[in-house]
Amino acid sequence: MREYWNDDWEFTTVYQEEFKFIDYPDNDLEIVRLPHTNVTTPYNCFQSKLYEEVCGYRKRFVAPAKWEGKRILITFEGAAHEATVFINGQEVYIHRCGYTAFTVELTEYIDIGKENILAVRLNTKESINQPPFGNIIDYMTYGGLYREVYVEIKEKEYIKDVFLSTREVEKPVKELRIQTTLNEDVNERYLEHTLCELDGTVITRFEQTTDRDTTYQVEGVSLWSTESPKRYVLISRLFHGEILLDEYQVVFGFREAVFKKDGFYLNGKKLKIRGLNRHQSYPYVGYAMPKRVQRNDVDILIDELGVNAVRTSHYPQSQEFIDYCDERGLLVFTEIPGWQYIGDEAWKTIACKNVEEMVLQYRNHPSIILWGVRINESMDDDAFYIKTNSIAHRLDHSRQTGGVRFIQKSNLLEDVYTYNDFIHNGRNIGVSKKRSVTSDMNKGYLISEYNGHMFPVKSFDKESVRLEHALRHANVMNDYYKEEDIAGGFGWCMFDYNTHQDFGSGDGICYHGVLDMFRNPKLAASVYRSQTDCSPVLEISSSMDIGEHPGGNIGHIYAFTNVDSVRVYKNNCFVKEFYPDQKWFKHMIHPPIHIDDLVGERLEKEEHLDKKTAEEMKSILFAVLKYGVNGLPIRYKIKLLKIMIFKKMTFEDGMELFNKYVSNWGGKVTSFRFDGMKDGKVVISVKKEPIAENKLEVITDTTELVEDRSYDVASIRIRMKDQNGNIQTYYQEPVMIEVSKELTLIGPKLLSLKGGMAGTYVKTNGNSGTAKVRITTMDGQQAELDYVIKKSTV
Repeated sequence: MREYWNDDWEFTTVYQEEFKFIDYPDNDLEIVRLPHTNVTTPYNCFQSKLYEEVCGYRKRFVAPAKWEGKRILITFEGAAHEATVFINGQEVYIHRCGYTAFTVELTEYIDIGKENILAVRLNTKESINQPPFGNIIDYMTYGGLYREVYVEIKEKEYIKDVFLSTREVEKPVKELRIQTTLNEDVNERYLEHTLCELDGTVITRFEQTTDRDTTYQVEGVSLWSTESPKRYVLISRLFHGEILLDEYQVVFGFREAVFKKDGFYLNGKKLKIRGLNRHQSYPYVGYAMPKRVQRNDVDILIDELGVNAVRTSHYPQSQEFIDYCDERGLLVFTEIPGWQYIGDEAWKTIACKNVEEMVLQYRNHPSIILWGVRINESMDDDAFYIKTNSIAHRLDHSRQTGGVRFIQKSNLLEDVYTYNDFIHNGRNIGVSKKRSVTSDMNKGYLISEYNGHMFPVKSFDKESVRLEHALRHANVMNDYYKEEDIAGGFGWCMFDYNTHQDFGSGDGICYHGVLDMFRNPKLAASVYRSQTDCSPVLEISSSMDIGEHPGGNIGHIYAFTNVDSVRVYKNNCFVKEFYPDQKWFKHMIHPPIHIDDLVGERLEKEEHLDKKTAEEMKSILFAVLKYGVNGLPIRYKIKLLKIMIFKKMTFEDGMELFNKYVSNWGGKVTSFRFDGMKDGKVVISVKKEPIAENKLEVITDTTELVEDRSYDVASIRIRMKDQNGNIQTYYQEPVMIEVSKELTLIGPKLLSLKGGMAGTYVKTNGNSGTAKVRITTMDGQQAELDYVIKKSTV
């Protein structure tokens, strides 16, 4: 039996020794619900000292009589960062990792039938001697009991762990290896395993007696893959005679994942990994977000960014997040906590413990394809990394190991050379050749990071910067798709994040994401989304406003899209049809479309010039745009002179054509339409013209919230668009947020849009019924969201 203890925790920001005793007064203590952050932070412009403290959490409970003779276990899924647990004033456990779960047995310390006090002394300071601390870190580490807590009531003998590994022997036969661990060695006990569909339909049963490691042959099951993430549940029961002692359930998938010297293979089929890195942080509350918000990031990665993989940089992340990766078919590369620094022997011992906890806690997830057993971007330390690899392989024979480094030809003790490749600068190759990086060409090779700090971009940067950001992601992606022996890559990173003052912009944000912190898209997000075929994608890189460009020269623009072609219209007149750029991006699934001619055939159709003259004239107009009238090269002057002589054109005629078709400086505003074509039909259309109307758009990930194990949270994204649905990048006005009493707002009531976008969150507070959120702009526009709040009956 599992009971969640997420409500009614007493919290203090300043831990005192008396706090752990039952008679400590609770007058001034804050009552909180988990997940909980020890300090609510601003959006930006803060330092880690804000959340670095020794704080305290405690919970009062009466141990019921039915617990007599049972074993009582409590599990903390995430306590950042050093947690000391007390029962009725007695210290019972210390856990030194903010990113892995830990379980404490309370049996011998609690008083049955009486009130007990469970207390946690939580050190959130970055000065403690454990990973990832010891030096500077490029991300905030926050603090708090930021994941859930639950209690389990067990018999004296119970199933401690079940590990499942699978492989396909031959179609349709699959092999299932079941390794069962009991809490203690016992005789005269036997295990029964039932393999079921998720709905409970029984597929087959196995019995397991003295041997706790047995392999079975299974038919009638399907493989788990990114396209079809089929999962099953194994129900393991421990019996003494006919008495059921314990039941343990594992949801898993049948699959084989392996990195070979020529790439990554899933179920024997080669698959190029196209992924992004993810931190587990959110504005205002740091790491503390419940199930729905964790799952929402998976939906965004798959549905809005079109990736097939995620790296959980630089630590294990929420089980809720990984569970949903299993469900949606998103591949995961997860790793131990750390960032560049390797500490002393005590520090390394904790890091080795981190490896053990990571593998044991996450090894049944089919989505996880690689263990990161090296401190991110650290130098070689063979003795240390021999240990970390050995632990991972001992606890999980079915997965390979990797170790993220930024150095080439490093000592490769892992199975896969995972390398942060930042070679691309916008003008050179996208990725390094495998042979120039790895020290063993016979092992797998994976790019674990690229771009990121090489070109930070804000959502409100000028257009040319946002375009270069997108093109850099496209260049790298194109080149790792080109290299057959590179398994794929993880772009840095999914979204912007708060960081220490040693990094990021002056406001304490690393603007490295393809999304902002609220998960709103930058232009680069469309590079990833356009690689899918689920629905039409068409993102035009320019607003088509001449004032955005030096000299009014719009120049070259790009369409990031998955359509066959794009037809361009200017003032409803057809200009030209453009096709995917197979010259520079031919290795991508859907190359961007380069739009480099906004004159097209208009000189022929509207000015009635013959084709040859029209092309000559067009080249002259583009040269004037590039060099100016006075700097026009001699070859273009000669071309112009010939046209003036033979076509009876004057210089003034030429300038009129320039202003009408190219510059538009001082002319009437123009509108552009871009039609995305698929199989000869328009499947998506984008219109660009001067802003005539502000339209507030508010998006929520759900309108139904459920008070279940704890509070529920809805994510709200706010965008200001024009009359054609384009984001107004430079709209930065404030909006006011009002929330009815059934909900609680996370963050400020008044906030300014950045890059025309912003966001917020609302959470349940124990109420049920209906609730409303109203968002109002300074010019009086309003958007309302209606929510239904339910209480779980489970």
